[in-house]
Amino acid sequence: MTDSFLGLDEPVQPKRTGEAYRVLARKYRPQTFQALIGQEAMVRTLENAIKRDRIAHAFLLTGVRGVGKTSTARLIAKALNCIGPDGSGDPTIDPCSVCEPCRAIAEGRHIDVIEMDAASHTGIDDIREIIEASRYAAVSARYKVYIIDEVHMLSKAAFNGLLKTLEEPPGHVKFLFATTEVNKVPVTVLSRCQRFDLRRIPADKLAAHFASVSTQEGVVAEPEALALIARAAEGSARDGLSILDQAIAHADLEGGGVAAAAVRDMLGLSDRGAIRDLLGLLMAGDAPGALAALRRQYDFGVDPQGVLRALLEAVHGVTLVKVGTADDPAQPAEERDAYRRWAESLSFPLLHRLWQLLLKGHEEVARAALPIETAEMALLRIVHARSMPDPGQLMRQTAGAEPATPRAIASPVQEPAPVEREQAALPATFADLVAKMEQQGHHLLAVRLGHGARIVRYAPPEIVFSGSRPIAADTLAETAAALRSITDTAWKLSLLDAPGEPTLKETADIVAENERQKVLASPLVRAALEAFPEAELIDWPNKRNNA
Repeated sequence: MTDSFLGLDEPVQPKRTGEAYRVLARKYRPQTFQALIGQEAMVRTLENAIKRDRIAHAFLLTGVRGVGKTSTARLIAKALNCIGPDGSGDPTIDPCSVCEPCRAIAEGRHIDVIEMDAASHTGIDDIREIIEASRYAAVSARYKVYIIDEVHMLSKAAFNGLLKTLEEPPGHVKFLFATTEVNKVPVTVLSRCQRFDLRRIPADKLAAHFASVSTQEGVVAEPEALALIARAAEGSARDGLSILDQAIAHADLEGGGVAAAAVRDMLGLSDRGAIRDLLGLLMAGDAPGALAALRRQYDFGVDPQGVLRALLEAVHGVTLVKVGTADDPAQPAEERDAYRRWAESLSFPLLHRLWQLLLKGHEEVARAALPIETAEMALLRIVHARSMPDPGQLMRQTAGAEPATPRAIASPVQEPAPVEREQAALPATFADLVAKMEQQGHHLLAVRLGHGARIVRYAPPEIVFSGSRPIAADTLAETAAALRSITDTAWKLSLLDAPGEPTLKETADIVAENERQKVLASPLVRAALEAFPEAELIDWPNKRNNA
């Protein structure tokens, strides 16, 4: 008896329109080592190992989510078991992808390539099955390969049970482990594996990859939209492809391509142009305007913490420009121009203070019961702090120097007018220079230079340090930045393989010892020492005056 005789209508079956849709993260999973993005060092190491037949018995792949750990493990399995189109090939870094082992591994159906998720198979019983099965030779492949994902989830007993087999496995067995938390893997396991740290993928390479995927999908995408997706992915190709998938679906509903504005709305990101305007209002001291701009972003659905994070990114970008780093190719031209104008008008102390205030505000908003109100108070604190003198000026003021003049921060919205300033005379000697650094508040740096720097040539604004007593690169960079802020002059600092002069501390010690010998040679002191043989000279007037 059919449903029609019972008075029931048969449900309408949906029409199948071909192959089921695969998300981009699966569709564009790397099938060759050349398709791996940003992992050139690892690929080169594997290539050399395969060519020289020095293939390790166990590999540990670690890195953040979505950088290709599992994909790399499958590629290694293909490379070890590829037999070539004619069936006579050897292990290769360029698997053919057409032979039966390659196709079976890519489709996840090869009997000798076993994948296990340690998150759902954590116990010793699961590992015991692997140990027992590893004794038997591969059925149809060259190597039997075990791929264990998220290996850090294994229990302590499971790790201990695996140790002996992992140290001396049969010749036909290879272990491939993948993890995002390598610090949770026991050292006894790490020492038995060849470790590869997969790097975060740079934003510019991700944006280029997403552009290629968009082209293959027949979707028009704005470069700025792809740059936004690449930044949001935080180095993960899988996360970025998932966002791109969502953006394409959103664009289809809108009837157009993937636009930056649509991606920004979809991700709840703050408009970078609006962030630049907000930062300009803050540095111009416009409290009502800054609060209104923040409220506009909040009304658009942007999280207050996201606004402060975007402000932090902007300040960091300005600081990098001021230091002289290369331009970010994924950065819009108008943003690059604004950062350049800020870098010319702001000093390092002001940028550092602004960074600290924003960072403090970001932390407060993250744990606040009233996020938007807390963000407003953080911005008002920045507006108030703009009129305060920097610590160096404050020290000079309290020491009796001329009153410090509050320095307003120029807004980048308009090109700052050039200011003619008289070039201050540069210190005549290196000792004078270190003393000036001490006066300007760079105490620790002055101490490091006074105790460790040997000068080969001092010709302001150029200093050549002795390479026989090398100075750390970060100390040179910090010294160059401090000298530029103190003297408003770009200094050239370099190292030369020459002995150089004694350090300022060594010179001071020599002078002090000469003074001490003069005092000891005086008739009065010599008579006192003869009268009291156990007496010591621990202080003298010149030393006390120099202290």
